[in-house]
Formats: sequence, structure tokens, C-alpha cells
Amino acid sequence: MASYLHTMVRVSNLERSIAFYKVLGLKELRRREVPDGKYTLVFMGFEDNAHGQAEIELTYNWGHDEPYEVGTGFGHFALGYDDVARVVEKVREAGGKVTREAGPVKFGTTVIAFVEDPDGYKIEFIQRGTL
Repeated sequence: MASYLHTMVRVSNLERSIAFYKVLGLKELRRREVPDGKYTLVFMGFEDNAHGQAEIELTYNWGHDEPYEVGTGFGHFALGYDDVARVVEKVREAGGKVTREAGPVKFGTTVIAFVEDPDGYKIEFIQRGTL
């Protein structure tokens, strides 16, 4: 059986990115330092992958502190929450960037919101029960 394991994004400040994803309720599941390759991998998730949850892999290339270009092909991550508005407020209180307030999608009833992580990656919040 196949499964979706993770999505990797490059980050310019590892600790800042970890702190941001912790505000969203994700935990650091594991970390791998690769001195020969001069990079660090940090896997963030809600649960261990043994439970079938996909993870976000934050990759920090040592000494690369300039922002990466997100690109035109990447859309967004989507995370499900019981109360989207509450998570938006947590992001705002932590100094994060909210790009769309919580509310129903146009022509529908699904409650969503959008924020950006410290490197500009877009994250959609979807109210559970409306996935």
C-alpha cells in the first residue's frame, strides 16, 4: 500500500520556521543534521507518520539565509482545524501574516482562511466537517 509521506520546503531561518509551525499546532517529530551535506532536516507534523499523517519537511541549507523564491507552480498546504478563526488569531498574535480571514468560500459554505509562513509559503486552513 502506498502513502503520502511529506512535502519538503526550503527555509531561510530554521528556528523561526519551526516556531511558526508550532503556532499552528504541529510538533517537531524528528531532526536530522547532515554535516557533510551542510543541511538540516526537521519534520513537522500533528502525529507520527505511523498513524498515516503526512508531514512537512523543513530543509535548512547551512549558511543560506536569503529568502527562497516560492515559485509559480506551488499553490499551498492545506491543514484541517475544528476552529479556523481561532487558529487565524493565534497566527496574528504570534506576528504572522494573515492573507484571508476566516469565512466561507465564495459560492459555498466551507469555512477557510489563508496565512503565509515566514518564507512566504501559503497555508490554507479548512474547517473540519467541511473538508
